[in-house]
Amino acid sequence: MVGYKKIKCEKTTVTRKLSDFNTKTGNIYETVAALSKRANQISSELKEELIKKISEFASTTDNLEEIFENREQIEIAKYYERLPKPTLIAIHEYLENELYYRNPHKDAEGRLI
Repeated sequence: MVGYKKIKCEKTTVTRKLSDFNTKTGNIYETVAALSKRANQISSELKEELIKKISEFASTTDNLEEIFENREQIEIAKYYERLPKPTLIAIHEYLENELYYRNPHKDAEGRLI
């Protein structure tokens, strides 16, 4: 897992300049598609990590009180809820030039194949 917990990005939605997303690819829709795919990758990685951590505290008994009172699981879930959303992390990576993407339908000069 890359340091998503250490990324210093906004935790809420911020208004951004459209030109920041149009310059690297030349197409805003291509940029949005790349950001969407990266956000999905981050989301699935965070979900896998969360499930792994929560399963460590899972009990084998079916005690109804333990199901509602498992503090460790609640604290872990709250921690992950406070992390920046995957979309915001993907935007941060893009704006900081940390995101690698390519269009398989274009050649090295950016022309459609």
